[in-house]
Amino acid sequence: MDTVLPSLEHPFEAKPSEAPTSSPYDRALAQAQSLRERPRKSQGVEAIVRQHQKGRMTVWERIAVLSRETPMVLFENWGPNLDGASLVTAIIRVEGREVACYGHDFTVRAGSMDAANGRKLARLFELAGKRGIPVIGMNDSAGAYVPAGVGGLDGYAEAFTALRKISGVVPSIMCMFGFNAGGGSYLPRQGSFVIQPEGTFFGLTGPAVVKSVLGEEVSPDELGGPSVHGASGVADFTVQDEVAALETAIRILRYIPSNNREAPPYIPTSDPVSRETIDTDLLLRRTFESPTGLNTPFDVSFLIQDLCDYGDYFEVQPQRARNMICAFGRIGGYVVGIVANNSAVDSGQIDVAAAYKAARFIRFCNIYNIPLLFIEDTTGFLPGKEQEAMGIVQAGRALLDAIVDVRTPRILLIVRNAFGGAYACFNNYATGADLVLALPTTRVAVMGPAGKEFVYKEELRAIRAQAKRMNPDEAEAFLREREAEMAARYEEELMNPREALSLGSISRLIMPREMRRVIAEAFDFLMRHYEPGPMQGPQREFH
Repeated sequence: MDTVLPSLEHPFEAKPSEAPTSSPYDRALAQAQSLRERPRKSQGVEAIVRQHQKGRMTVWERIAVLSRETPMVLFENWGPNLDGASLVTAIIRVEGREVACYGHDFTVRAGSMDAANGRKLARLFELAGKRGIPVIGMNDSAGAYVPAGVGGLDGYAEAFTALRKISGVVPSIMCMFGFNAGGGSYLPRQGSFVIQPEGTFFGLTGPAVVKSVLGEEVSPDELGGPSVHGASGVADFTVQDEVAALETAIRILRYIPSNNREAPPYIPTSDPVSRETIDTDLLLRRTFESPTGLNTPFDVSFLIQDLCDYGDYFEVQPQRARNMICAFGRIGGYVVGIVANNSAVDSGQIDVAAAYKAARFIRFCNIYNIPLLFIEDTTGFLPGKEQEAMGIVQAGRALLDAIVDVRTPRILLIVRNAFGGAYACFNNYATGADLVLALPTTRVAVMGPAGKEFVYKEELRAIRAQAKRMNPDEAEAFLREREAEMAARYEEELMNPREALSLGSISRLIMPREMRRVIAEAFDFLMRHYEPGPMQGPQREFH
């Protein structure tokens, strides 16, 4: 049985043979109207149906999800060899904000790129940079159009260059749809954020190439699916489907400015700034009054939720390096970038993945005038052979460099542990913090509990020598008791906020219930005295 396809033809419209003889002027208008409609009609109903059967929307349907208004389409070109036809570029309005938007039309040559496509993209990026509007990309491309020869590669190179030149001038959000390989992966990863839905692929090459070159059987999902890219950080957000991806792009726009000359959008809040953070007080009480005391891990997400307006925040790269949480939130109506150690995962220790994740997020906030709140609770950088082999020194340096370079308002809140090099590079006064606050549970020291071995070295040596002269059973109990006493002494004398407070390393102690009020008032003051603008001075070398 033949498939019945929907038709766009009007049943009562006059057929071409029935149409009255028209003048040259009428024929010119008719031809122009046909050219105007052709991008939307694309390759016909059958191609659109095939796209829907794959569970994908057309480029026009995707644009309609982003904006209810008619897009201002740029470059309605459609050459004799379908030159430029597989890409749509437009200016749209998303929740009242102008956005430069592009999307591959997979129904035409599988969305592949030629030289005309590259020029269209480059012009769109240049326009976005010149006018200061953000970019949203909807990528659904098989890569360079092979029959176009080197023209397809030139097109990609032209687009690469134009997008790089506006990086740091306007933010860009890239959605990955369908199957993207080669240049179709490189281009979107140049963007500020990448969003990947389930059932999609992007990567250097597809599974067929991997099999032919390496003889390795691998599925598209195993090679370049959202689980792979979400864990590596290549994708910043992984979502369920295309609609969720587009809605995520809209949500990101709510937290970021249109360009590097503006501050992010301020939204007055009805959530009182003076609201007591009772949940945090209860969380810390129950955590630290447990049998393991101040060594008990807890999920810092609850604290972040308690601080933010209405408890709402938006985490970036949530699948990767959970020992470091990076998120956008609002405190007192101001957008704030939040960088927090999470002791619920690996004691909040900073490893290679966490350092790079945080460094990239901090640099984005710094470029686009977003103030930063650092929440510290870490025993230090993660030691070990594996981390050294992966370059923990380089990763730690990347994090330190990003923090030193911050010029936006920034606050440090120390919740508990702040030890060693992790304290030294985590936005203290010496690295440029505007304000350093600490809870009474803060423990600032060169080393954690192991530091007692250096501070009380002679006393511990004498205790252990004495234990050797006892019988084994008595020695074990004696050592356990005396070392516990030394640990408690170290905690009382050095692992507390008093010395840091006396030296001015901490500005003031605050109570858990007043965190939101103190931090919101500080950001209100700092942001009222901050003049947003592009970064000035030398751009230093960084990883």
